[in-house]
Amino acid sequence: MTTNTNDSNASILSETSVLPELPVLSGTFRIGGDLPVRRVGYGSMRLADGPGDPTGPEARIWTAPADRAAAVRLLRTAAEAGVTLFDTADAYALGAGEELLAEALAPYRDEVAVATKVGVVRPSPTEWVPLGHPAYLRQQAELSLRRLRTERIDLLYLHRLDGNVPVAEQVGALRRLQEEGKVRHIGLSEVTVAQLTEAEAVAPVAAVQNLYNLAARDHEAVLEHTAGRGIAFVPFFPIAMGGHTDPEGPVAAVAREVGATPSQTALAWLLHRAPHVLPIPGTSSEHHLKENLGALDVRLTAEQFARLSAVSAS
Repeated sequence: MTTNTNDSNASILSETSVLPELPVLSGTFRIGGDLPVRRVGYGSMRLADGPGDPTGPEARIWTAPADRAAAVRLLRTAAEAGVTLFDTADAYALGAGEELLAEALAPYRDEVAVATKVGVVRPSPTEWVPLGHPAYLRQQAELSLRRLRTERIDLLYLHRLDGNVPVAEQVGALRRLQEEGKVRHIGLSEVTVAQLTEAEAVAPVAAVQNLYNLAARDHEAVLEHTAGRGIAFVPFFPIAMGGHTDPEGPVAAVAREVGATPSQTALAWLLHRAPHVLPIPGTSSEHHLKENLGALDVRLTAEQFARLSAVSAS
Protein backbone atom coordinates (compact mmCIF):
# COMPACT_ATOMS: atom_id res chain seq x y z
CA MET A 1 0.00 0.00 0.00
CA THR A 2 1.34 3.45 -0.91
CA THR A 3 0.14 6.96 -0.27
CA ASN A 4 -0.22 9.91 -2.58
CA THR A 5 3.12 11.69 -2.33
CA ASN A 6 1.73 15.16 -2.96
CA ASP A 7 -0.98 14.72 -0.31
CA SER A 8 1.61 13.48 2.19
CA ASN A 9 3.92 16.40 1.46
CA ALA A 10 1.06 18.84 1.91
CA SER A 11 0.26 17.27 5.27
CA ILE A 12 3.85 17.60 6.44
CA LEU A 13 3.94 21.22 5.26
CA SER A 14 0.71 22.18 7.01
CA GLU A 15 1.74 20.52 10.25
CA THR A 16 5.17 22.06 10.47
CA SER A 17 4.43 25.54 9.10
CA VAL A 18 2.51 26.51 12.24
CA LEU A 19 5.28 25.49 14.60
CA PRO A 20 7.71 28.18 15.85
CA GLU A 21 10.52 25.64 15.79
CA LEU A 22 11.14 21.94 15.40
CA PRO A 23 11.52 19.63 18.40
CA VAL A 24 15.04 19.14 19.72
CA LEU A 25 16.86 16.72 17.43
CA SER A 26 17.95 13.53 19.18
CA GLY A 27 21.10 11.79 18.04
CA THR A 28 20.17 8.31 19.23
CA PHE A 29 17.31 5.81 19.12
CA ARG A 30 16.71 2.53 20.97
CA ILE A 31 15.80 -0.23 18.52
CA GLY A 32 13.30 -2.55 20.12
CA GLY A 33 13.44 -0.33 23.18
CA ASP A 34 16.78 -1.72 24.37
CA LEU A 35 19.37 -1.41 21.57
CA PRO A 36 20.72 2.18 21.49
CA VAL A 37 22.21 3.30 18.18
CA ARG A 38 23.31 6.58 16.67
CA ARG A 39 20.69 7.80 14.23
CA VAL A 40 22.98 7.93 11.17
CA GLY A 41 24.16 4.40 10.45
CA TYR A 42 26.19 2.86 7.66
CA GLY A 43 24.84 0.79 4.77
CA SER A 44 27.55 -1.54 3.49
CA MET A 45 25.91 -2.79 0.29
CA ARG A 46 28.22 -0.77 -1.96
CA LEU A 47 31.35 -2.32 -0.45
CA ALA A 48 31.36 -4.97 -3.14
CA ASP A 49 32.58 -5.65 -6.68
CA GLY A 50 35.55 -3.91 -8.22
CA PRO A 51 36.70 -1.30 -10.72
CA GLY A 52 34.75 -1.39 -13.96
CA ASP A 53 31.70 -3.04 -12.43
CA PRO A 54 28.28 -1.35 -12.70
CA THR A 55 27.37 1.30 -10.13
CA GLY A 56 24.14 2.92 -8.98
CA PRO A 57 20.92 0.93 -9.47
CA GLU A 58 22.80 -1.38 -11.87
CA ALA A 59 25.39 -2.40 -9.28
CA ARG A 60 25.54 -6.19 -9.02
CA ILE A 61 26.77 -6.52 -5.42
CA TRP A 62 28.10 -9.90 -6.50
CA THR A 63 31.74 -10.19 -5.41
CA ALA A 64 33.81 -9.09 -2.42
CA PRO A 65 35.43 -5.64 -2.70
CA ALA A 66 38.47 -5.51 -4.95
CA ASP A 67 40.43 -3.63 -2.27
CA ARG A 68 39.51 -5.45 0.93
CA ALA A 69 42.03 -3.61 3.06
CA ALA A 70 40.55 -0.26 2.06
CA ALA A 71 37.05 -1.50 2.88
CA VAL A 72 38.19 -2.69 6.30
CA ARG A 73 39.82 0.68 6.97
CA LEU A 74 36.67 2.52 5.99
CA LEU A 75 34.46 0.42 8.26
CA ARG A 76 36.83 0.91 11.17
CA THR A 77 36.94 4.64 10.48
CA ALA A 78 33.14 4.64 10.63
CA ALA A 79 33.16 2.88 14.00
CA GLU A 80 35.78 5.23 15.36
CA ALA A 81 33.77 8.21 14.10
CA GLY A 82 30.78 7.07 16.14
CA VAL A 83 28.68 4.92 13.81
CA THR A 84 26.97 2.26 15.90
CA LEU A 85 24.52 0.72 13.38
CA PHE A 86 25.99 -1.22 10.44
CA ASP A 87 23.76 -2.82 7.83
CA THR A 88 24.46 -5.78 5.54
CA ALA A 89 22.72 -8.88 4.11
CA ASP A 90 23.51 -12.47 3.30
CA ALA A 91 22.74 -11.65 -0.36
CA TYR A 92 25.47 -9.00 -0.60
CA ALA A 93 28.32 -10.64 -2.49
CA LEU A 94 26.98 -14.08 -1.52
CA GLY A 95 27.85 -13.66 2.15
CA ALA A 96 31.15 -11.87 1.61
CA GLY A 97 29.57 -8.67 2.92
CA GLU A 98 28.90 -10.27 6.29
CA GLU A 99 32.41 -11.70 6.44
CA LEU A 100 33.84 -8.25 5.72
CA LEU A 101 31.90 -6.64 8.57
CA ALA A 102 32.91 -9.40 10.95
CA GLU A 103 36.59 -8.84 10.21
CA ALA A 104 36.47 -5.04 10.23
CA LEU A 105 34.30 -4.60 13.31
CA ALA A 106 35.87 -7.28 15.51
CA PRO A 107 37.71 -4.67 17.65
CA TYR A 108 34.44 -2.74 18.18
CA ARG A 109 31.93 -5.58 18.44
CA ASP A 110 30.74 -4.65 21.93
CA GLU A 111 30.18 -1.04 20.84
CA VAL A 112 28.20 -1.50 17.62
CA ALA A 113 25.05 -3.21 16.35
CA VAL A 114 25.08 -5.20 13.11
CA ALA A 115 21.91 -5.75 11.12
CA THR A 116 21.71 -8.35 8.39
CA LYS A 117 18.99 -9.81 6.16
CA VAL A 118 17.82 -13.20 4.93
CA GLY A 119 15.15 -14.19 2.44
CA VAL A 120 16.64 -13.44 -0.98
CA VAL A 121 18.47 -15.92 -3.19
CA ARG A 122 21.03 -14.84 -5.83
CA PRO A 123 21.11 -17.32 -8.74
CA SER A 124 23.06 -14.83 -10.89
CA PRO A 125 24.63 -11.35 -10.61
CA THR A 126 21.45 -9.68 -11.89
CA GLU A 127 18.82 -11.67 -9.97
CA TRP A 128 17.40 -11.01 -6.50
CA VAL A 129 14.68 -13.58 -5.88
CA PRO A 130 12.63 -13.67 -2.64
CA LEU A 131 12.69 -17.11 -1.01
CA GLY A 132 10.80 -17.35 2.26
CA HIS A 133 10.59 -21.06 2.98
CA PRO A 134 11.08 -21.33 6.76
CA ALA A 135 13.80 -23.99 6.44
CA TYR A 136 15.75 -21.77 4.05
CA LEU A 137 15.42 -18.73 6.32
CA ARG A 138 16.71 -20.70 9.30
CA GLN A 139 19.61 -22.09 7.30
CA GLN A 140 20.60 -18.62 6.09
CA ALA A 141 20.39 -17.23 9.61
CA GLU A 142 22.72 -19.99 10.81
CA LEU A 143 25.16 -19.13 8.03
CA SER A 144 24.92 -15.44 8.91
CA LEU A 145 25.76 -16.24 12.52
CA ARG A 146 28.91 -18.04 11.36
CA ARG A 147 29.98 -15.35 8.91
CA LEU A 148 29.37 -12.57 11.42
CA ARG A 149 31.25 -14.57 14.09
CA THR A 150 28.54 -14.06 16.68
CA GLU A 151 26.13 -16.09 18.76
CA ARG A 152 23.28 -13.61 18.35
CA ILE A 153 22.34 -11.33 15.47
CA ASP A 154 21.46 -7.85 16.74
CA LEU A 155 18.81 -7.18 14.09
CA LEU A 156 17.68 -9.73 11.50
CA TYR A 157 15.53 -8.48 8.64
CA LEU A 158 13.37 -10.48 6.31
CA HIS A 159 14.94 -9.05 3.15
CA ARG A 160 11.76 -9.38 1.09
CA LEU A 161 8.46 -11.11 1.71
CA ASP A 162 7.94 -14.15 -0.50
CA GLY A 163 4.46 -14.05 -2.02
CA ASN A 164 4.45 -17.84 -2.31
CA VAL A 165 4.82 -18.46 1.44
CA PRO A 166 2.38 -17.29 4.15
CA VAL A 167 3.69 -14.29 6.07
CA ALA A 168 3.06 -16.12 9.35
CA GLU A 169 5.45 -18.91 8.30
CA GLN A 170 8.19 -16.53 7.19
CA VAL A 171 8.05 -14.32 10.27
CA GLY A 172 7.49 -17.37 12.44
CA ALA A 173 10.86 -18.75 11.37
CA LEU A 174 12.54 -15.57 12.61
CA ARG A 175 10.48 -15.64 15.79
CA ARG A 176 11.75 -19.14 16.59
CA LEU A 177 15.32 -17.97 16.08
CA GLN A 178 14.60 -15.13 18.47
CA GLU A 179 13.16 -17.51 21.06
CA GLU A 180 16.31 -19.62 20.76
CA GLY A 181 18.46 -16.59 21.56
CA LYS A 182 20.03 -16.41 18.09
CA VAL A 183 18.30 -13.17 17.10
CA ARG A 184 17.84 -10.12 19.30
CA HIS A 185 15.37 -8.14 17.18
CA ILE A 186 13.33 -8.82 14.02
CA GLY A 187 12.95 -6.43 11.09
CA LEU A 188 11.19 -6.30 7.72
CA SER A 189 12.24 -4.66 4.47
CA GLU A 190 10.13 -3.06 1.70
CA VAL A 191 6.76 -3.76 3.29
CA THR A 192 3.38 -2.05 3.33
CA VAL A 193 1.35 -1.21 6.42
CA ALA A 194 -0.89 -4.21 5.75
CA GLN A 195 2.09 -6.57 5.53
CA LEU A 196 3.67 -5.08 8.64
CA THR A 197 0.44 -5.45 10.58
CA GLU A 198 0.14 -9.08 9.50
CA ALA A 199 3.74 -9.74 10.58
CA GLU A 200 3.20 -8.05 13.96
CA ALA A 201 0.52 -10.59 14.74
CA VAL A 202 3.26 -13.24 14.68
CA ALA A 203 6.24 -11.49 16.28
CA PRO A 204 7.29 -8.06 17.57
CA VAL A 205 8.87 -6.06 14.74
CA ALA A 206 11.62 -3.70 15.87
CA ALA A 207 12.58 -2.09 12.54
CA VAL A 208 11.36 -1.55 8.99
CA GLN A 209 13.80 -0.80 6.18
CA ASN A 210 12.10 0.77 3.15
CA LEU A 211 13.15 3.00 0.27
CA TYR A 212 12.55 6.58 1.41
CA ASN A 213 14.18 9.95 0.77
CA LEU A 214 13.28 13.50 -0.25
CA ALA A 215 12.35 12.40 -3.77
CA ALA A 216 10.83 8.98 -2.98
CA ARG A 217 8.09 9.12 -0.38
CA ASP A 218 5.67 6.37 -1.32
CA HIS A 219 6.09 4.86 2.16
CA GLU A 220 4.73 7.80 4.18
CA ALA A 221 1.98 5.56 5.57
CA VAL A 222 4.56 3.03 6.78
CA LEU A 223 6.63 5.78 8.39
CA GLU A 224 3.58 7.07 10.24
CA HIS A 225 2.54 3.58 11.32
CA THR A 226 5.97 2.76 12.70
CA ALA A 227 6.15 6.09 14.53
CA GLY A 228 3.05 5.24 16.48
CA ARG A 229 4.42 1.84 17.47
CA GLY A 230 7.98 2.71 18.41
CA ILE A 231 9.39 0.79 15.42
CA ALA A 232 12.61 2.10 13.87
CA PHE A 233 12.11 3.31 10.29
CA VAL A 234 15.36 2.78 8.38
CA PRO A 235 15.45 4.47 4.95
CA PHE A 236 17.78 2.94 2.39
CA PHE A 237 19.11 5.11 -0.47
CA PRO A 238 18.45 8.06 1.88
CA ILE A 239 20.36 10.67 -0.12
CA ALA A 240 18.92 9.94 -3.58
CA MET A 241 17.46 13.28 -4.68
CA GLY A 242 17.20 13.06 -8.48
CA GLY A 243 16.72 16.44 -10.11
CA HIS A 244 16.64 18.16 -6.73
CA THR A 245 20.44 18.26 -6.70
CA ASP A 246 20.22 21.34 -8.94
CA PRO A 247 22.50 24.05 -7.47
CA GLU A 248 19.59 26.47 -7.63
CA GLY A 249 17.06 24.04 -6.20
CA PRO A 250 15.45 24.02 -2.74
CA VAL A 251 17.88 21.51 -1.22
CA ALA A 252 20.92 23.54 -2.22
CA ALA A 253 19.24 26.76 -1.07
CA VAL A 254 18.55 25.40 2.42
CA ALA A 255 22.04 23.87 2.51
CA ARG A 256 23.57 27.30 1.95
CA GLU A 257 21.40 28.80 4.69
CA VAL A 258 22.45 26.25 7.30
CA GLY A 259 26.08 25.99 6.21
CA ALA A 260 25.85 22.35 5.15
CA THR A 261 26.19 20.32 1.98
CA PRO A 262 23.11 19.23 0.01
CA SER A 263 23.68 15.62 1.10
CA GLN A 264 23.86 16.63 4.75
CA THR A 265 20.70 18.69 4.30
CA ALA A 266 18.82 15.78 2.75
CA LEU A 267 19.86 13.56 5.65
CA ALA A 268 19.00 16.28 8.16
CA TRP A 269 15.49 16.45 6.70
CA LEU A 270 15.12 12.72 7.39
CA LEU A 271 16.41 13.13 10.93
CA HIS A 272 13.93 15.95 11.56
CA ARG A 273 11.11 14.05 9.87
CA ALA A 274 10.59 11.86 12.93
CA PRO A 275 12.74 10.73 15.88
CA HIS A 276 12.51 7.05 14.91
CA VAL A 277 14.02 7.57 11.43
CA LEU A 278 17.51 6.05 11.11
CA PRO A 279 19.06 6.64 7.66
CA ILE A 280 21.87 4.29 6.62
CA PRO A 281 23.81 6.06 3.84
CA GLY A 282 26.52 3.99 2.21
CA THR A 283 29.78 5.18 0.71
CA SER A 284 33.25 3.95 -0.14
CA SER A 285 34.72 7.40 0.59
CA GLU A 286 35.99 8.44 4.01
CA HIS A 287 35.25 12.07 3.11
CA HIS A 288 31.61 11.28 2.31
CA LEU A 289 31.35 9.10 5.41
CA LYS A 290 32.29 12.01 7.66
CA GLU A 291 30.11 14.35 5.62
CA ASN A 292 27.11 12.07 6.20
CA LEU A 293 27.73 11.94 9.95
CA GLY A 294 27.83 15.73 9.97
CA ALA A 295 24.09 15.70 9.25
CA LEU A 296 23.56 14.99 12.95
CA ASP A 297 24.76 18.52 13.67
CA VAL A 298 22.56 20.26 11.09
CA ARG A 299 19.59 22.09 12.57
CA LEU A 300 16.63 23.10 10.43
CA THR A 301 14.01 25.67 11.28
CA ALA A 302 10.35 24.76 10.87
CA GLU A 303 10.23 26.94 7.76
CA GLN A 304 13.28 25.25 6.21
CA PHE A 305 11.90 21.81 7.02
CA ALA A 306 8.55 22.76 5.45
CA ARG A 307 10.29 24.04 2.31
CA LEU A 308 12.16 20.77 1.92
CA SER A 309 9.01 18.79 2.65
CA ALA A 310 7.29 20.58 -0.24
CA VAL A 311 9.78 19.06 -2.66
CA SER A 312 7.88 16.66 -4.90
CA ALA A 313 9.12 13.59 -6.76
CA SER A 314 8.50 15.26 -10.10
